Amino acid sequence: MQDTIADHTCRTTAPWNRGKLIGPKPPLKAKEIWSIRVRLQVAQRVRNLALFNLALDSKLRACDVIALRVDDVALNGRVRTRATVMQRKTGRPVQFEITEQAREAIGRWLEK
Repeated sequence: MQDTIADHTCRTTAPWNRGKLIGPKPPLKAKEIWSIRVRLQVAQRVRNLALFNLALDSKLRACDVIALRVDDVALNGRVRTRATVMQRKTGRPVQFEITEQAREAIGRWLEK
């Protein structure tokens, strides 16, 4: 009986995260961002391109980007240059500038 207890305590197993990167993921590189944008443009994914550009501009969490409404980014059919959104997790308002590239993508999406 004591031999089996001793075997259990001496046995070592590798941790599940050995050799894996832990912590926050590194941000996307400029080349990767460019590649994603080109692929979305070639595939004519207007909505996805607009949301991707908005996510980059605002640095919001995905749940906050998906929850955006047309009124948050457009006024009377024209895309705004700045937008203010309440974060779901923190409840704080976040103000961000919408770049020209994102405005064009949003405009195309609204036309569709």
